[in-house]
Order: sequence, then structure tokens, then C-alpha cells
Amino acid sequence: QVQLVESGGGLVQAGGSLRLSCVASGMIFSAHDMGWYRQAPGKQREWVASITSGGTTAYADSVKGRFAISRANARNAVDLQMTSLKPEDTAVYYCRREGFPDYWGQGTQVTVSS
Repeated sequence: QVQLVESGGGLVQAGGSLRLSCVASGMIFSAHDMGWYRQAPGKQREWVASITSGGTTAYADSVKGRFAISRANARNAVDLQMTSLKPEDTAVYYCRREGFPDYWGQGTQVTVSS
């Protein structure tokens, strides 16, 4: 079955960087659009960034210019490079296989201290 496993979260100071990775299995990774989402405490899950199977990217306004999504089809992985992190970026970050049916990873915690 499809599995998505995120890694790379942690605690970082404001202004710092983190790189998240999501490795997929049980699917033809290169054929699917992929996305990153996040959910902060007490808030709804929100979209962060997406990358199509062809490599076209899109970003939420809140992260544009600071985050970069990329994919490595040889590794079945989609990465999220996060720079200039802010305390408001603190959330659990989830990887999603876009489309129907969609699949979600279990999430990885990112905490940005001020």
C-alpha cells in the first residue's frame, strides 16, 4: 500500500533553516503531484507548497521566497528546504500525495524558537 514517511523536523532558532524529506513507497512516485502541508496548534491544516509530476512548483504566500520544494524521483522523495524560519512556521508538517485518492504521511514536528 502507499506509504509516506516524513523526516527532518526539529527545533531551530528563528532565522535558521531545516530540510524536510518525504519518502514514498507503494506507488509510481514520478507519476504523482506531491504537496507539503502544515498544522499549527489550534489551527486548521494549511497548504504550504506543491510540485507537479513535471516539476512545476507553487507556494503559499506566507512561505514564498523562503521555502523551496523539490523532488528526486530516483529516491522516491519530495523535499522541503525551509530558510529564514519564523516562530509562526512552528507546526507539524505533512507530506501528501495529491489527487484522488490522496495519501498523507504521519507528520514531522517543526518548532521555531524566537
